[in-house]
Amino acid sequence: MNNSQPLAPIVLFVFNRPVHTKKTLQALKENKQADESILYIYCDGVKDGASIDIIENNNQVRKVIREEQWCKEVIIIESKKNKGLANSVISGVQDVVNKYGKVIVLEDDLITSTMFLDFMNNALNLYENNKEVFQISGYNFPVPQLKSSNSSFFLGLASTWGWATWKRAWDAVDFECKDFNLIKEDKKLAYNFNQKGAYNYKKMFLQQMESSKISSWGIRFYWNVFKKNALVLYPDRSLVHNIGWDNSGKHKDNYDIFPALEMDLNYRIINFPEDNKINIKVEKIIRSYIKRRTSYRTKLLNRLINIIKK
Repeated sequence: MNNSQPLAPIVLFVFNRPVHTKKTLQALKENKQADESILYIYCDGVKDGASIDIIENNNQVRKVIREEQWCKEVIIIESKKNKGLANSVISGVQDVVNKYGKVIVLEDDLITSTMFLDFMNNALNLYENNKEVFQISGYNFPVPQLKSSNSSFFLGLASTWGWATWKRAWDAVDFECKDFNLIKEDKKLAYNFNQKGAYNYKKMFLQQMESSKISSWGIRFYWNVFKKNALVLYPDRSLVHNIGWDNSGKHKDNYDIFPALEMDLNYRIINFPEDNKINIKVEKIIRSYIKRRTSYRTKLLNRLINIIKK
């Protein structure tokens, strides 16, 4: 592994959640390479007419991010206006990746292991010139059947919970998704986009493109990965734990669809795939797991709805 290359800058997006933000920063500070890394923190502004609670929470966030020297260098960018998460991520990542050529991205509800940055930087260096690889994911689904062997593998599914990419990949993404209607016209395409029926990504994508129900950069990024048959590198065991399943974030959810396995904070990925191919065996296992978990969630929601009706 070539460790002579400069470390990628880290970008953290924060808003309205001081407790989550502090936990995220404390975990990041414990990372092996944090004291050698540059950290950009983007704090969004509040909307006009926002409640007193939201204003106060965001003020607290702005205090938290200044409490400690979380990395070697910390650069804070505060927005006076509310951009929203999707616009903040798209513009913030673009600014940083233009300057450095690569970037590691976090949001304010992600606890990272101490070896998260190690994996991100090693993979960024290893696949920098491999145009088939679009993204490095620090997260992996908590699938009990997957054995831990300090390894990584490729999937064709994008990630939003702790990830990294390069300027070459980011510049190739069309966030306007001008061809999104293809997903409505081609059933086979939609089926494959939904990971062969494992999850309804099509519904999420159309909600993004045709309504204001969601504001997601991630589903648009996935559409581009999918169209280009691009690859995303995943660790065989998650190096990230999401603590945002408490109805506090932009995309609220009352149920933890993917309950996290206990995270080994010192788990390190040392093996990387040599072939530019999706790991079909692992892909099938993960698709089955996603389908099973989302089916369980649907049943649980229906049961609660029936209880409420009664």
